[in-house]
Amino acid sequence: MVAQNRKARHDYHIDDTYEAGIVLTGTEVKALRAGKASLVDGFAEVRDGEVWLRNVHIPEYDLGTWNNHAPRRSRKLLLRKDEINRLIGKTRETGFTLVPLSLYFKDGYAKIELALARGKKSYDKRHTIAEREAKREAERAMARARRRG
Repeated sequence: MVAQNRKARHDYHIDDTYEAGIVLTGTEVKALRAGKASLVDGFAEVRDGEVWLRNVHIPEYDLGTWNNHAPRRSRKLLLRKDEINRLIGKTRETGFTLVPLSLYFKDGYAKIELALARGKKSYDKRHTIAEREAKREAERAMARARRRG
């Protein structure tokens, strides 16, 4: 795991997830292997039948030369044609967006987990926090009961 977008699960309702490959340059791969990336402001868009990852920050490689990459450049994502067609239909619906959840290496290739997501309202966020707190409190009570008995 190179980078994870924890805020996305808090800010969005996740409907579906996709695993996509990323077209990267050499210095980007080296910077990712060093564990440096930020998905916080990132999103993906479908343009001309291709999916592009926008606003993901991969810092310049420290030992790179004049041939270093731009940190926030657009990067092409590799998906199957049927997945792209499904995303085109879904993203045209109102309220849906493509959000990166995590960036990782799988069998030597950089992969990104994309989520088809719908934005949460502020009361939904409060409800999610309340559910999480109630679950945590129930687990604590069960643990106390097991220790006593």
